[in-house]
Amino acid sequence: MPGSITPLPILQEQQDNQATDDIQSPKSLVVRYGFLRLMAELPYDGQAVPLCSDKVVIRTERGVEMASVVSSSCPDFTHLVAVTRKQVMEYIENSGGKDYPYTTKGKVLRIASPDDFNEKVRIDARKPQLIEMVLRFINQLELTMNLVDVEQLLGGERVIFYYTAEDWVDFRELVKKLAAELQTRIEMMQVNAREEARLVADYEKCGQHCCCRQFLKVLRPVSMRSAKVQKATLDPQKISGRCSRLLCCLRYEDQTYSELKKKLPGKKILVETDNGIGLVISTQILSQLVMVKIGSAMPVVYPLEEIRILSDEEAAQYRAQQAASESTGTEIAYTPGTTESPEDEAQQDEEQLAKRKRKRRKRKRTQEAEDQPDRQGDTDTDEQPDTSQRDYEDRQQVSDEPLAPQQQQSEQNQQQGDSRKRRRRKRKRRRKRPGGSDQTGSGNTGGG
Repeated sequence: MPGSITPLPILQEQQDNQATDDIQSPKSLVVRYGFLRLMAELPYDGQAVPLCSDKVVIRTERGVEMASVVSSSCPDFTHLVAVTRKQVMEYIENSGGKDYPYTTKGKVLRIASPDDFNEKVRIDARKPQLIEMVLRFINQLELTMNLVDVEQLLGGERVIFYYTAEDWVDFRELVKKLAAELQTRIEMMQVNAREEARLVADYEKCGQHCCCRQFLKVLRPVSMRSAKVQKATLDPQKISGRCSRLLCCLRYEDQTYSELKKKLPGKKILVETDNGIGLVISTQILSQLVMVKIGSAMPVVYPLEEIRILSDEEAAQYRAQQAASESTGTEIAYTPGTTESPEDEAQQDEEQLAKRKRKRRKRKRTQEAEDQPDRQGDTDTDEQPDTSQRDYEDRQQVSDEPLAPQQQQSEQNQQQGDSRKRRRRKRKRRRKRPGGSDQTGSGNTGGG
């Protein structure tokens, strides 16, 4: 910039050194350690200021081991890379809460020295020999287990063997042989398929490191519903990860896919477009596109904003008019929201009036049958004449159109029910007579 004063390189270097000297050492460090990349916040009382990704030697419940600095955790931001304890706790709560592998038990001993790195290289050089020895012992003992990896601590306090097995394995004899051979504490840890991928997997189909190895600490199960919503195909090779389980990344966008899918209409739903009313064939969730087929024309793709989903009443009215047009062979133009024609309303009024007339006639006949005096005869089984045919003829006179088969059947069922009710009332009146009986044979005897 014209007119500005640029400091000399020597002065700039002095200012940087002064800023570095003013930085205070942190009181605690957030570190990552172990093959399973566990997390811990440990106190630190050294004078040096470790930076992100620096190697340090720590003491944990397992023993002395080497760890990598994630960040310094302190009350203020006086360091180059620092986060507050509140931020660390929020991250842990959002990443799994109580299930998150986080501990505060232990201490940072020192920043790793060249001797520590040399010891780490020497220990790692023994790993192939240990794996060969363990496999030999497993074959000798005929154990149904698969060795995954071997972890050796920097201090040599213990050796951890990770294995997979379908059932419980009695490895007590194996532990005795390994302890006698290595002269240290032996720990056998069984892992599942996802934890196995965290130990040995490297890259995924997307070209990135496996999520379980890179940053995922709590491996939650993934449902098949997420795969069905997000993937157009359910090919196991495309939706499975290195662990032969469903990809963990399917959970990342599950909420977004669910919200977008709720906005789209389902298949075979009637929608209104600029070109008319059609049927939904398919949808695309991310792009929010809807493929609609209108009549016999080719399907057309519309954005969600350019269509309107018909209500249940509108859809039923449209289907009824389509059925009527097919039966008559003429096309009926349908406009959503229109009411019925005056002819349809008049026809409905006539049908309701005919129903009311039939009900009044039936009520009148029932009243007349109840008021009729009881007849005495030789037998108690005399019944009133069947009026089903007369009722049917009366209904035929009221309505000009012939009854449908289903309506005819319902009318006959109703007539039979009325006849049964009349027979019951007649039997009740017989019981009230002196010497009356409900049985036909006894009634005949008493009458004679």
